[in-house]
Amino acid sequence: MAFYMEHVMGLEPCPLCWLQRFGFMGAGLVSFLAFLHGPTGFGVRIYGFLLVLTAGAGLGVAGRQLWLQSLPADQVPACGPSVDYMLDVLPWFEVLSTALQGTGDCAEVVWRFLGLSIPGWTAVFSRCLSSPVWF
Repeated sequence: MAFYMEHVMGLEPCPLCWLQRFGFMGAGLVSFLAFLHGPTGFGVRIYGFLLVLTAGAGLGVAGRQLWLQSLPADQVPACGPSVDYMLDVLPWFEVLSTALQGTGDCAEVVWRFLGLSIPGWTAVFSRCLSSPVWF
């Protein structure tokens, strides 16, 4: 859905959106590896832990973006450079640090469905993936 929104709808992802994508990709990779491996016993718990870790990271980043979106306009941080530009000119660790802080771009709500913004839906699905029921 994120790639559809970016390439078809023309929505430019902010730094926190990129990090949420990585959380989903990590959860997808862990799930795919668990499917291929077919673990039993303690292996199920290991894959479950890794799934909670990756989906939980996505949930945390979505929570940060939701917090930024809830700020009054005068408290929103300034807009920063695009992720592509930062990757070209900054070291990787500094790009990650800047992305985790969020920018004014991250506070802008550009799309809603059933009253939830993009990070709201990310939080819902990340919470479903990180549920302890999977253990």
